[in-house]
Amino acid sequence: MKISVSTKDPAAYTGDMIILFVRQPAKGQPVCPVPGLAKAMAQACLSGDFQGREGQTLLFYPIGGKGRPLGTRRALVIGLGKDEVKRETLRQAGGSACCATMKTKATKLLAVLPEDVGLAVLVVAESLAEGLILGAYQFHKYQKFTDPDETPGAISEITLFSSRATEARRGLARGRVAAEAAWVARDMANEPANYWTPAHFARFGRDLAKSDGLKCTVLGKPEMIKLGLNGLLAINQGSSVPPTMTVLEYRCGTKKAPTLLLVGKGLTFDSGGISLKPGVGMEEMKYDMCGGAAVMAVMQALGRERPRGVNVVGIVPSTENLPGPAALKPGDVVTLYNGKTVEVVNTDAEGRMILADALAYGVATFKPDAVVDIATLTGAVIVALGHHRTGLLANDDALAARVLTAADEAGEPAWRLPLGPEYRKQLKSQVADLKNVDKRDAGTILGAVFLQEFVAETPWVHLDIAGTAWNYTEKSYIPKGPSAVGVRTLLALVRSY
Repeated sequence: MKISVSTKDPAAYTGDMIILFVRQPAKGQPVCPVPGLAKAMAQACLSGDFQGREGQTLLFYPIGGKGRPLGTRRALVIGLGKDEVKRETLRQAGGSACCATMKTKATKLLAVLPEDVGLAVLVVAESLAEGLILGAYQFHKYQKFTDPDETPGAISEITLFSSRATEARRGLARGRVAAEAAWVARDMANEPANYWTPAHFARFGRDLAKSDGLKCTVLGKPEMIKLGLNGLLAINQGSSVPPTMTVLEYRCGTKKAPTLLLVGKGLTFDSGGISLKPGVGMEEMKYDMCGGAAVMAVMQALGRERPRGVNVVGIVPSTENLPGPAALKPGDVVTLYNGKTVEVVNTDAEGRMILADALAYGVATFKPDAVVDIATLTGAVIVALGHHRTGLLANDDALAARVLTAADEAGEPAWRLPLGPEYRKQLKSQVADLKNVDKRDAGTILGAVFLQEFVAETPWVHLDIAGTAWNYTEKSYIPKGPSAVGVRTLLALVRSY
């Protein structure tokens, strides 16, 4: 999809649709930023059909003929509401614009930036671009539409009008990098498990290294055996598809810059192993790699944006978890990368096993200043927080605050849950250093407590996205299915450096 900035008079635009964003005034009618549309918009307001409420839409067709006010066929007005306009307000407005547009035959749009909403033009352009691009996302790779009436609309070109082009282009560049990274993560998650395997993570990493100047290292099964990544190997035992661990490195070129380690769970399909999940809904377990997809997508964004001030390492341990003849069994004991032994009480608590190896390996190898892992780890987080907030747990208050701020900025809110030695007692094993799960009490916290054993003293944050990676809070710019939550949070975190 093409997206650019223009300073040409909107009245001269000859594409398919012009989009306006207006505030809802305390009294009177919303102000129309394009004089040629003011009369038609005023008529809609007088009729009571449009007030500019947040998310409200008005679609009309400018009258042609001599003295035609516009060169476009359609006009769409999006309300921003009467409250303070924030980044998320603009994202939602951009998403609403795309939802309305794709119900028509319009493919080329001009969006007039609302530059009088109390935010810098850069922020307006960035946020609106995110909403427009994210809202235009579709995944129809495996569908064939033969009936024109059933063929979904698609947007091919978006132009942002601004009187301050330099700031708008900078904002657009930032918003585009973030939104396109989220597209990539959604694409990965939407792929069926037979078309997205551990080898595909490795291939994506290698391709990314070539195209965007990153360093990629792929550890296969022989390397894992040599290194002692036994948690990842153990979970893989039931599958005929080999595991991979893909390591991507971005170097900013600044001496003494801190290093941030990102680790994403890459379970390309999770049946639960011997501790088999119920059959209903199991098809959604292809989404169990959304954390890994988020990390890969962030590394793509960094390769294109080239931020200064921080080095970033992304690690994605990947495997399937299946009940094959050699599968891991409840009661088995596994020695993980850092030497700790784990009694496997439940093979469906597999994500923490592969993350533990990746975390311990990443901390020992790269000696990062901070670590963030992201994973669809526990169903318990859905019980606690629903599908509205990501669970956050941490061993460092400053890093936790930094990630929470990044999450709010991205419109992907998180909620911090506690950690403490009293929870660690629940993972005490009679035959090993710890067990991988206890009874259901405090399930999300216990998942994090387990992972904490593998980050040493490094400042660390764990993001549990099991409730937000799909079936997320309904938003105009997030479709049904995978949300790509975490991509823009992690990118905002990196940018904060």
